[in-house]
Order: sequence, then C-alpha cells, then structure tokens
Amino acid sequence: MKFQHKVVFITGAARGQGAAEARRFVSEGAQVVLADVLDADGEALAAQLGGHAIYLHHDVTSDHSWSAAIAETERCFGRCDVLVNNAGVYRPAPIEETSEAMIEKMFKVNQLGTLLGMKHAAASMKKTGGGVIINISSIAGLRGFANAVAYSGTKWAVRGMTKVAAAELAAYGIRVNSVHPGFIATDMLKENTDEVNRIGADAAPLKRHGTPEEVATLVAFLASADSAFITGAEVAIDGGWSI
Repeated sequence: MKFQHKVVFITGAARGQGAAEARRFVSEGAQVVLADVLDADGEALAAQLGGHAIYLHHDVTSDHSWSAAIAETERCFGRCDVLVNNAGVYRPAPIEETSEAMIEKMFKVNQLGTLLGMKHAAASMKKTGGGVIINISSIAGLRGFANAVAYSGTKWAVRGMTKVAAAELAAYGIRVNSVHPGFIATDMLKENTDEVNRIGADAAPLKRHGTPEEVATLVAFLASADSAFITGAEVAIDGGWSI
C-alpha cells in the first residue's frame, strides 16, 4: 500500500471530491484527517472509514483553527505527511452583481484558507523531513470565465501561491502542486444553470463531466512517491475542456 504509515489531512472532506479523496487514501493504507464544517456528513464518513480516519470541525479561514487542527493531527497520529487543500466555495455572478460579501467569502475560503493550510502543514512537515501539499484550484485558474470574476481570482491566486510555495519549500523536502478540475459531478455544479453544465460536458473533447473518483486518483498520484520529481506543476483534469 502506497500510503501505509502516512497521515493525510484533507479540507472540505465531508462530501464530493474531498470524500472521494479520503476513501482513495484510506484504500491505499493512509490515516486520514477529515476536516470540514459539515459535521454530520464528516462524522458519518469517518464512521464509514472506521479506525482509518477521524473527523475534525475546522474553519479553514481561521489561523487559530489551523493551528489547533494540525496540533490535533500530530497528537493523534504523530505527523502530517500530506495536505490536500480541497475546501472551496463557488458563487457565479457577473461583475456588476458581484458583492463585497461574495468576494470576501470566496477569498477567505479559497485563497486565504489555502495559504493558511500551507503555512501550518509545512511547519509540521519540516519536523519529519518533508511531505506533499496539493492545492485544488480549477480550470477557472487556467483561463478566463465570464460570470466568475471573484472565484476565478481566487483560483488564479491558488495557482500562483502553489508555485511560490514549491520554490520556497523544496529545500525542506516538501513538494507542492496544483490540481485544476473542470466540470466534476459534485454538488458544486448545482450553482450553475443546466445550460452551463450541459456546455461543460459538450465542449469537452471527452464529452462528459468528470467524477470525484477520477480527481482522487490524480491527487493520490501527486501525493505518492510515483511523482517524486514533480513540484510546482499545474495539472488539469477536465476532459480536455481547457484546451
């Protein structure tokens, strides 16, 4: 098993892509920390995964919450080997209808949350000689999208922060990469109109939406020793949509 004796911390882990990632890591032998604010879903998933996972209520926008969550991870498992910054929020709107509250919400969860995660996880990883950080961006972080100025701004920022972190943390044996999903069949698609989601499938060369399990497979590869020479990369998983 590729992740035996490894500890993986996943934000936004209660459902969707995060839950699929958690299941994949557990199937490969990891101990997983499920971090989210959706307590009922998170606790139910932890119960399904048995002794291989714990659930923590965790606010990614809070520096204090990050400090406490990583400390609890170290208390329970002794280390943190992999961080998946998966938590994210999406609210589409044209520029003239984009409110300050929308901007602040997406900035705090998508961008600030990712930065704080890297800060605290890297401090833990340095104690044990290295690790892997995977930041979930979006195809909206690779190209422009109408009606998504606030969301796209945060996802481009995640892409850039990933490269900075990869350069800064390489000396400590920490690899950092970004993943850029396209239209993935999760609850987030409910924020779009049916027409937008139809285009999301039809305009992709592979002519469909992706699955959370496919994203989890990519994340597991980037977290494993199979990708030991990959850092600072941006990897699209979108059925060819962004080309």
